[in-house]
Amino acid sequence: MCGRYSLSKSKSDLEERFQAEMLSDFKPRYNIAPTQLVPVITSKSPKGFSFFYWGITPDFGKNKPVAQKLINAKAESVHEKASFKNSFKSRRCIIPADGFYEWKRLGKKTKIPHRFTLREDEPFAFAGIWDEYENVKGETEHTFLILTTSPNEVVSEVHDRMPVILDKSDEKKWLDNYASENDLLQILKPYDPDRMVGFTVSPLVNSVHNDSPALLRKTSPMDQHGNYTLFG
Repeated sequence: MCGRYSLSKSKSDLEERFQAEMLSDFKPRYNIAPTQLVPVITSKSPKGFSFFYWGITPDFGKNKPVAQKLINAKAESVHEKASFKNSFKSRRCIIPADGFYEWKRLGKKTKIPHRFTLREDEPFAFAGIWDEYENVKGETEHTFLILTTSPNEVVSEVHDRMPVILDKSDEKKWLDNYASENDLLQILKPYDPDRMVGFTVSPLVNSVHNDSPALLRKTSPMDQHGNYTLFG
């Protein structure tokens, strides 16, 4: 599962990296969580950033059991599941990021937050799908999911799934409306572990209310209560 990520680069850096225009004001984000409105690039509008809700809208997100099920989709079956296959065919997107968080569980009650980035700390893109629907007010809402896959050797030390990070050369293919299903499925794979690093970070990341650069820094392993542990 991927339940938190960061996008701490500047607007100009993101526009240059993804060759897309960001019309809305954007401030760096250090602890992006489900139901929040964040930038994506879609197959229907590849030259500009769109702002979609991650998983669900904030109102719908009050139903926590539902919210937890609607933020990710398994890459291995996204083309087959009735709830996802239409989006896989015609509503694909990339989600700009520069890191993501996972929690290593130690026993039943202890979990240690970790951050994963590319070795050069450069921006990258998750593979995603998006959808739209009409809310009770008759307004059109847009949401997206992040695709996940089996973990590489870096992430597997902490979690049994990881988000699909696309090779830069595959981002255009993922957004290509004419790409074949087979070509698309081939790029949904674990990212090269030699190009990634992982490290422990502050348990402050546990709260969605904390969103500051301090969350990006490597720390000694601490559990959710702020107690130091020997197990990172």
